Amino acid sequence: MDKKVAIITGGSRGVGADLAKLCAEKGWNITITCSNSIDDAKNVAKECEKLGSEVLVLQADVSLDKDCEETVSKTIEKWGRLDSLVNNAGKTKFNAHHNLEGLSSDDFIDLYSTNTVGPYQMIKYAKDHLMKAESPSVVNIASIAGVMGIGSSVAYAASKGALINMTKSLARALGPIRINAICPGFIQGDWLRGGLGDEAYELTKKSIEDMAPLSLTCTPRQVAETTFHFMTESVTVTGETLILDGGMHLGR
Repeated sequence: MDKKVAIITGGSRGVGADLAKLCAEKGWNITITCSNSIDDAKNVAKECEKLGSEVLVLQADVSLDKDCEETVSKTIEKWGRLDSLVNNAGKTKFNAHHNLEGLSSDDFIDLYSTNTVGPYQMIKYAKDHLMKAESPSVVNIASIAGVMGIGSSVAYAASKGALINMTKSLARALGPIRINAICPGFIQGDWLRGGLGDEAYELTKKSIEDMAPLSLTCTPRQVAETTFHFMTESVTVTGETLILDGGMHLGR
């Protein structure tokens, strides 16, 4: 098979969906996973197939070890190769940081299982296959929350901070696989709008755009484009964390 192959977890919407379409535009074959929204994932696959790509759609929960293993094994069974893994699947619980009673230990375990342990398990099962690729890469979609301790909840920020540090540890351990993390800020779209509600979404978006030196927030496509660059072009870069937030973390 001449076409490169990528696994994109959480590929049914948002950044994952836009990345799948971009990979298809660039001539890649793709495995898309989703935990629930299988119809959305199939619609993304149809768009990718129109661009000439083969797509494997799997309903898989990255918090489950067996689902991670099966995602990799079924990808290899179909194409016999793996060139890139993008750990995009994630979840949160919206809870004000001062409301400590609003988060339980089970909430932390739930978020860490998806946001931190899931990527680790995916990398564990993918590494031997990635090692055979010409320029193997892993991109972990983290968050500005993991850098600055902000975001939808303390548990979410903590889980993404752990993912960032895990990225560095595994980049050191697993060369020549390039392993990097991308940390978007506010990403426009239904996921945040659904969690915040329309009014809070618009107020937060405006506040961030007023604060950021570039006066903008990210679109899913912009995050996808940066992710694809890490997948393909940044051949001397590993263990790095790149913030995509229009400079919001710098302030004015």
